[in-house]
Amino acid sequence: MNDSVNPLDLFRSLFRNRQLLWQMTQREVVGRYRGSVLGMLWSFFNPIFMLAIYTFVFSVVFQARWGHSHSESKTEFAVILFAGLIVFTLFAEVVNRAPGLILGNVSYVKKVVFPLEILPVIAAGSALFHTIISVMVLLAFHGLVRGVLPVTVLLLPVVLLPLLILILGLAWFLASLGVFLRDVGQTIGIFTTALLFLSPVFYPVSALPEGIRRYLFLNPLTFIIEQTREVLLWGNCPDWCGLAISLFINAGFAWAGLFWFQKTRRGFADVL
Repeated sequence: MNDSVNPLDLFRSLFRNRQLLWQMTQREVVGRYRGSVLGMLWSFFNPIFMLAIYTFVFSVVFQARWGHSHSESKTEFAVILFAGLIVFTLFAEVVNRAPGLILGNVSYVKKVVFPLEILPVIAAGSALFHTIISVMVLLAFHGLVRGVLPVTVLLLPVVLLPLLILILGLAWFLASLGVFLRDVGQTIGIFTTALLFLSPVFYPVSALPEGIRRYLFLNPLTFIIEQTREVLLWGNCPDWCGLAISLFINAGFAWAGLFWFQKTRRGFADVL
């Protein structure tokens, strides 16, 4: 791909290097659990443990209620919270790692033939794997509680597509910026922590005063979190118009991130 900013060249690069992409993503996933006794089973146990903790704390300790009219279950708050947290974790895992992607793979920078642009894709693929596991745990728990799963769960990939495109754009931008400004890696964690509380993960949008609700939708996670709950938990079709707009805007951000990455990659070797 060299330093082309044409999206078609990106797709050609990903297709041409699909075997490498698959192998490195697989290594990324397996490497996280290398040396542990349970190995890959931790990818299932972690979301199970977290969901159990959320259920106990919010349904037993705080006796919290979301206020949604579709359910009276004591565990509903934990399930709704976990659905939002899955979306946020997908975003935060890639964005937090992005500034160190090039710094952690210096040997690849020296190789002229290595497609550096696939490193953020590999990080996103690894995070997406754990997202899928978490969704499976959530759906299993939700099915046990409610007895049935809505058919709209099949639309989740469509809902997450705009977010994945945005994540890739941010990852390309931050991966490059992290090479030249090492402080980015230290500050991005503060940003994502703040974003967690500025997203409707722990509270519904309706809990905010009506005058400031619209500002919450300036956060790109808000719309995706809301739509994820619609299709996973409440059996409603997503807002197709909103998804189309989100896809268009996020594609623009992704192209801008790719543009920045490709135009600055020639300077990586000089800095490293």
